[in-house]
Amino acid sequence: MTAPAQPSASQPQRLRVAHLDPRGPTDFALRPAAEARAAIAAELNILALPRLAFEGRIRAEGGQAWALSGQLTAQVVQSCVVTLKPVKTRIEEDVRRLYSPHLRDPEGDEVEMPDETLEPLGQFIDLSAVMIEELALSLPDYPRAQGAELTPDARDDDGRPETRRPFEGLDRLMRGDGDVQG
Repeated sequence: MTAPAQPSASQPQRLRVAHLDPRGPTDFALRPAAEARAAIAAELNILALPRLAFEGRIRAEGGQAWALSGQLTAQVVQSCVVTLKPVKTRIEEDVRRLYSPHLRDPEGDEVEMPDETLEPLGQFIDLSAVMIEELALSLPDYPRAQGAELTPDARDDDGRPETRRPFEGLDRLMRGDGDVQG
């Protein structure tokens, strides 16, 4: 049995748009080495990233735009939100992006994007950035070890049921009635 082909070390992670062939697709395959995966894991605040691959193709779309389609596969290790034990998760995500020269980067503090797959077209398409962004979006928000559950009855540190009322006495404070300790 032969070993699977490894991508060459020269596989670019950023593609210069001017060098892409508008008449045919450009295939790509990113498989970061262990050191790069460790750096990505640290950046995303996860315990480990034993496997990560991003494969696909970029092709011209409608004259001036470029369409990226690919598959992200990964195995991630995160801490369980209940027990803090390591939790392994397999991720398989289809990735779609459309890079258009007619779309500009949003300006301002809060901007609503009409379509999350639309991207402004610059001089480069950064495959590594797409891979890391898609991985971050695909991570489980609350990973749990098998059988780990939160206790259904939240209690104070002294064992009594939770009875705090955060806004109790607010009306008296607003009226200026003095002591709000209830």
